[in-house]
Amino acid sequence: MTAEQEAAPRSARGYGLVIGAASTWATLGLFYKVLSGTYGLALLTVVTFRAGLAFLLLLVALGLGRRDWLRIDWRDLPFFALFGLVGVAFFYIVYAYAINLAGMAVAAVLMYTAPAWVVVLSWRLFAEQVDGRKIVALLLTLTGCLLIVGAYDLAHVRLNLAGIVLSLASGLTYGLYIIFNKYALRKYSPWTVLVYAIGIGSGLLLFTQSPATLASALASPAEIGWLLAMAIVPTLGGNLLFVSGLRHLPAGVASIVATLEPVMAALLAFLVLGERLQPLQLVGGVMVVGAVMLLTR
Repeated sequence: MTAEQEAAPRSARGYGLVIGAASTWATLGLFYKVLSGTYGLALLTVVTFRAGLAFLLLLVALGLGRRDWLRIDWRDLPFFALFGLVGVAFFYIVYAYAINLAGMAVAAVLMYTAPAWVVVLSWRLFAEQVDGRKIVALLLTLTGCLLIVGAYDLAHVRLNLAGIVLSLASGLTYGLYIIFNKYALRKYSPWTVLVYAIGIGSGLLLFTQSPATLASALASPAEIGWLLAMAIVPTLGGNLLFVSGLRHLPAGVASIVATLEPVMAALLAFLVLGERLQPLQLVGGVMVVGAVMLLTR
């Protein structure tokens, strides 16, 4: 069996895992809509609970089942501290403020510049090949995401310098989250990587919340249930699937495949919330799916 034949099943597994991650991340919009719209929680409070509860659940699971996965080389602590600070805490914070300042459409489009950052950084750091097919797929995903979130409708686009800068920063920090993961996976399991990254990130996010704000978010069993479900499904489930997929795919490819998330989120909003999809949004979805199919050939 040739090296290419041996690598094919691993690549297929990697694509499946990353597509699974995009599918679970797509449910985040539903959780944000319920927790922010129905219960009135601030977006920054929601993401703090998202990271913090996911960390606590993961810590308990590993403490009961695989304590060896909690051990790391103490010399790697500065790396994980930077990972949690930039790839988790900063990303969550700047994206929340980007939505407030620039609107969801602009923030989402510029956040999905992350694959471009990842392709460039992976080329420089990991010597990943940048060929014509990857560039075409990247352009398709960027354009497709723009159409999916409706950024073509200027009536729904709020442009201001601070919002644009924060939106671009969210794309960069999301890209760095992928790069940090790729580097850490050379030495540690996905579970180890996630527990330290999200643990440090959630600890930093706590400084953005007052005790009263945190307590008010736990006022009813229904709110607690939604927060726990968000921590388990899109946060733990999505991140573990994505990090596992990164073990089998180049970081640049994985970041492009992950842009299936807004496609699935739009489909979910149509099926569950009854939101209508415009023709250009459908075209954008087809472009993103086409980009992923181009990469998997």
